[in-house]
Amino acid sequence: MEFISPELLTYCESHSSEEDPLLKHITRETHAKVLMPRMLSGKLQGKFLELLVKMLQPKVILEIGTYTGYSGICMARGLGDKGKLITLDINDELETMVRDFFEKSGLNHKIDYRIGNALETIHTLDDSFDLVFIDADKSNYINYYNLVIDRVNSGGIIIADNVLWSGKVILGGHQKIDKDTKSLIDYNKMVQNDPRVENMLLPLRDGLMMARKL
Repeated sequence: MEFISPELLTYCESHSSEEDPLLKHITRETHAKVLMPRMLSGKLQGKFLELLVKMLQPKVILEIGTYTGYSGICMARGLGDKGKLITLDINDELETMVRDFFEKSGLNHKIDYRIGNALETIHTLDDSFDLVFIDADKSNYINYYNLVIDRVNSGGIIIADNVLWSGKVILGGHQKIDKDTKSLIDYNKMVQNDPRVENMLLPLRDGLMMARKL
């Protein structure tokens, strides 16, 4: 997932604001107790999301894919007094852990955490969105995008994580492309060709596709 040398990554992290004890605790607990801990946003991406929210000052953020709450807490920290984060996840096995992390963050009043299938839950939301962060099942990235694009305010941003998929999106020759890789290739192509947005693919961590609605 990392596309720069370990030495450069360490240098970047050492010249970025330090994680606080809660984020370090979430990282340790995720690695110790949860499958696929590589799904955690981590220090650089978490700080990027926090600073982006501080710059954009969105009123409503929608996060599709809470996982263990690291990215949600980072984004919630960037919100203004009246801002809120709606974060959706299908994994109820992590709910107790995540709610505890949100409680410890002191940001519960800004976070609306819902368990369920996001494809169904999004239909029940009354809000329009200033920022959407997609980091869930890759096969549904296009479905999520299509569900939210008309509800994103002009100037709002949709960010999709893992769009480089450890470099698999540029597999060539006769190498077999798996379902998730194909889904992400299709997603990147769709966003690139969508006249409703301006976009850039940022090679941060495992790739962030950022699309700003015109």
